[in-house]
Amino acid sequence: MNGKKKQVKIIFDSIAYRYDFLNHLLSFGFDYYWRKRALRLTGVNSGSILLDIACGTGDVSIEARKLGVEKIFGADFSFNMLQLFSKKSPWIKGKSIQMVAENIPFKDYSVTNIAVAFGVRNFYDIQEGFNSFYKVLTPGGKATIIEFRLPSNPVFKGFYKFYFKKILPLVGGIISGDKEAYSYLPRSVEEFDEKIDMKELLSNSGFKKIDMYTLTMGIVQVIIATK
Repeated sequence: MNGKKKQVKIIFDSIAYRYDFLNHLLSFGFDYYWRKRALRLTGVNSGSILLDIACGTGDVSIEARKLGVEKIFGADFSFNMLQLFSKKSPWIKGKSIQMVAENIPFKDYSVTNIAVAFGVRNFYDIQEGFNSFYKVLTPGGKATIIEFRLPSNPVFKGFYKFYFKKILPLVGGIISGDKEAYSYLPRSVEEFDEKIDMKELLSNSGFKKIDMYTLTMGIVQVIIATK
């Protein structure tokens, strides 16, 4: 198994049981807004077929269902996350699968929408993941990515990095019992922000229209790529 793939699986299997609580606590509840805003920008509706990749415990899928989406599939590499998703939302049973984004076992042109919330930085090969997105999306289909980023304002950036590197790992580690998992998060965000150009990678995969939005003083980005 790929080293990063194995590391990510171990981390998320380990923290699954406290994942929802810590997400809401450490984001001060803004995570609800980020998901809802991204899905509204995408324009999902009752005619959408959504594949929620790196779905975790299913919060994006749950929000999409509130917006009228009925055909939803959940995918994650962590079995523990998928189990918790099924407990929260029995309607996903039979429509969730343990898989990696780099190899989506769906037919070409089979879904209208893909969503990934805070999961792209955990892919072991982001370009291959985006190639896989492009294959399974219908013409005109959209890939919606929600991801953290470092804010551009230097004062807020300093505060943000202090919180992300000092407070978040401490609180997350104490509550989850896994200090390494919540040290990995800020490391992965900073490395991702400095090294990865998602717009370029999406373009390389064939996406022609790529819209980018920033939320909450620039700490979160929403990218919507249309096939």
